[in-house]
Amino acid sequence: LQYMSGFGNEHVSEDPRCPGALPEGQNNPQVCPYGLYAEQLSGSAFTCPRSTNKRSWLYRILPSVCHKPFKPLEEGHLTHDWDEIEPDPNQLRWKPFEIPKAPQNKMDFVSGLHTLCGAGEPRGRNGIAVHIFVCNTSMIDRCLYNSDGDFLIVPQQGKLLITTEFGKMLVEPNEICVIQQGMRFSVEVFGETRGYILEVYGAHFELPDLGPIGANGLANPRDFLVPVAWYEDRQVPGGYTVISKYQGKLFAAQQDYSPYNVVAWHGNYTPYKYHLEKFMVINAVAFDHADPSIFTVLTAKTTRAGVALADFVIFPPRWGVANNTFRPPYYHRNCMSEFMGLIKGHYEAKEEGFQPGGGSLHSMMTPHGPDADCFEKASKAKLEPERVADGTMAFMFESSLSLAVTKWGLQTSNRLDKNYYKCWEPLKSHFNPKCK
Repeated sequence: LQYMSGFGNEHVSEDPRCPGALPEGQNNPQVCPYGLYAEQLSGSAFTCPRSTNKRSWLYRILPSVCHKPFKPLEEGHLTHDWDEIEPDPNQLRWKPFEIPKAPQNKMDFVSGLHTLCGAGEPRGRNGIAVHIFVCNTSMIDRCLYNSDGDFLIVPQQGKLLITTEFGKMLVEPNEICVIQQGMRFSVEVFGETRGYILEVYGAHFELPDLGPIGANGLANPRDFLVPVAWYEDRQVPGGYTVISKYQGKLFAAQQDYSPYNVVAWHGNYTPYKYHLEKFMVINAVAFDHADPSIFTVLTAKTTRAGVALADFVIFPPRWGVANNTFRPPYYHRNCMSEFMGLIKGHYEAKEEGFQPGGGSLHSMMTPHGPDADCFEKASKAKLEPERVADGTMAFMFESSLSLAVTKWGLQTSNRLDKNYYKCWEPLKSHFNPKCK
């Protein structure tokens, strides 16, 4: 597989089997090369400022309008009904989500989508959802596109071969990919597969501003990879299913050809992937903590300056050198909502209980922090330069919205750890008014 590099770049790509497939000098000629159809995919309003305007032109064998009418499709555990169960402000932690066994229960990426929590409403174009995907079989002659927003996909177990209208991407654990609103894609898997999805309505992910950090650091633009054009001219007499996620529901339409018939394309509205090992970590080198915002990979902004609809944050391997400092994450109450997942290894603040393929949610103003064992060890540790989080990759979906947990998350999944609160019960008072 080949890729082009750069975040948000104006890319140009054509399948080498059809050289010169891109029209020269204009987007929509009267007759396109090779008898192709021109089709624009817009990711922003036409009148957005140039810096935020997103669109790509696709040159395809048939336009995507050639399909039968959409009909409702059973959405399973996919939802945006945030009122189906009473709110729960407690600290929540989930054991690793179970992957169904094949061939007894074949499940592909779409049928394996399970909504865990979220807020907002796709029709109003403001909100987010956190989904878990578990699957054991590939999508065959069917694709998905999300009319509601962008999918940031974090594979945790098993690699994903993702075919899009723009080309193919292989996404493995410790990598992420973003499929932006409206882009058709299919997922091929190679066994039992699991991961996390952050969906945002009404905004696109972008690189965070660096401010005093300067021009370089965190996730560098050149490390984001975009697929190159690839097409198939394939007829599907038995019917190819196009699935649309629209206003939180699923709908399916039939067509008799593959949607991956884009011979060439150009633009700045594309799917992309990123390897988390490329992240340039910034850290405190004297004392105390820098806020975890220094670990932000991507952000989806609100109209309020400095306030994110959603941030994607990672906690990668790094050096800890701070003097006279309690080094693990501090105890915290936050006006943001924090969902954490673990791709591999052990998270430093909770080495037991928080497992790869599971998750935790610390809701608005719900206190959280290191467990009792972590606190005692870190309070007595000899402070010298040390490697933190080697062999580990934890991440956080953080949002300014107050997230509601679904019935599947609290009950049906049967993965909620009801003893989570006990990890703080051994904490004891060290207060001594006679000892400063």
